Amino acid sequence: MALRPHPSSRPERKSKVEGRKDEKKKNGSRMKSRDGAERAAYFARREAAGVLRQVLRADATRRATASIKSLVYSPSVRNKKATFALVCQTLKYLPVIKEILTSTAILSNKWKKQEELIYVTVYDIIFGQEIATDGLVEKYIIRHKEALESALAKACVRRQVKSVEDLLPNKNRDVPKSRFLRVNTLKIDVESAVKEFSKITTVNHDEMVPDLLVLPPGVDLHDHPLVLDGSVFLQGKASCMVANALSPKPGWKVIDACAAPGNKTVHLAALMKGRGNIIACELNQPRLTILQETIRRSGATNIDTIHGDFLDVDPSNPAYMKVRAILLDPSCSGSGISAQRLDHLLPSHTEDIDADASKRIEKLAAFQRKAVEHALSFPSVERVIYSTCSVHQEENEDVIQSVLPLASSLGFELATPYPQWKRRGLPVFDGSEHLLRTDPSDGMEGFFIALFVRRTQPNEDIAVKNDDSSESTNFNRRKSFRPIYFPRMSKTFLYYASQMRRDGQEACGTCQGCSGPSCC
Repeated sequence: MALRPHPSSRPERKSKVEGRKDEKKKNGSRMKSRDGAERAAYFARREAAGVLRQVLRADATRRATASIKSLVYSPSVRNKKATFALVCQTLKYLPVIKEILTSTAILSNKWKKQEELIYVTVYDIIFGQEIATDGLVEKYIIRHKEALESALAKACVRRQVKSVEDLLPNKNRDVPKSRFLRVNTLKIDVESAVKEFSKITTVNHDEMVPDLLVLPPGVDLHDHPLVLDGSVFLQGKASCMVANALSPKPGWKVIDACAAPGNKTVHLAALMKGRGNIIACELNQPRLTILQETIRRSGATNIDTIHGDFLDVDPSNPAYMKVRAILLDPSCSGSGISAQRLDHLLPSHTEDIDADASKRIEKLAAFQRKAVEHALSFPSVERVIYSTCSVHQEENEDVIQSVLPLASSLGFELATPYPQWKRRGLPVFDGSEHLLRTDPSDGMEGFFIALFVRRTQPNEDIAVKNDDSSESTNFNRRKSFRPIYFPRMSKTFLYYASQMRRDGQEACGTCQGCSGPSCC
């Protein structure tokens, strides 16, 4: 006879009522989860639409604006990760979205004022996660979903492609790049930082720049406590190479000529171990505020900020006569960081340089040249480093070549920063091998670096100090040791530069709180 289990050991059978209660609980949990996802999608779409509106309007008028990353990582955006993904993907699919909206005549005048939200919602419902919400726009798109999908299928047939991805323009450059972290040694030592970040991911030391850590692509650390309190800075490798190549000694007086947002400025402070004095110049008030916040977060106490134009700093003023090093990273086209800025996603993006862009580069180069000449005119300066995040020869090799006669007369020569680095300047003049370039193909930003080092005192025929000297010699002396006075045209150049800085033309947003480049 088969043995029956003791009643106490039998699994308890739930009544039908209890079963229905459990099912209701499960359904309730699923409902809450779904409701939460829908609410998150609802708000993310609207935040993305706000960012998209700024980007598209600035692009349509060719007006400089902050990068997509800078706009997304501003304090006003709450759901940064979802918003960033929506903006990028909507821009990527925008030509297709516009095509199917046009063919279905869905974007009527009634919805024209919300066209950016329409774009984002169409992407999310047709191409993305398909989570609908109770919003009016969402209901409108859901109502026309079949028509949109039909238009999409017809577009694929008309273009003779097999998938939607084949309809997209060939603009996708999302090549994964390593994440670089510069350890702020004013607050934390490198090994402590390595120990902390090793809890999250793999951490390596950079081979060229001390205090620089290399993390795998895609690691998002914007909200990490060590980033927020300034113990580490999210800063590109090429940017870190600039201050490190200038190599100011502790106790020196140094000028950062165009300082905001301040990543290079506080890097100088760390290299100087907090000793000496750094004078950080910034003309634009909003960017000065960002610079001051960067300095505060870094904990540096040896930095003085000046709200003014570097070209107006008088080298003969006793306050600046002992300046030993100058870092000059002036406004530039930002062409070397366009990938980081995600400019290739913009409707107006093209590889060709049009007439307007060419004229702008010409004006920038004139301003850059005057800034280098002014930096070389400081009587005690021993090292001057010039850097841009541009790939254009006009802003790089041509600027350096134009100032070489003046530099030579003042006792400067080009040094070779990072001689082990193989990518050097374009061979357009003798000595260009001393210049340094980085390129996006190196897994970095497109950067240019030139380092002037004073080997001798200025030529005697220029540096004569005899009171009985001729008027001609006195003119030459003033040319060497006095500030270089420029015509009013230089103010025009400066205006253009300040406008570009104000609007964040260079911003790629990879450094936290930045409306300037990650290279800043």
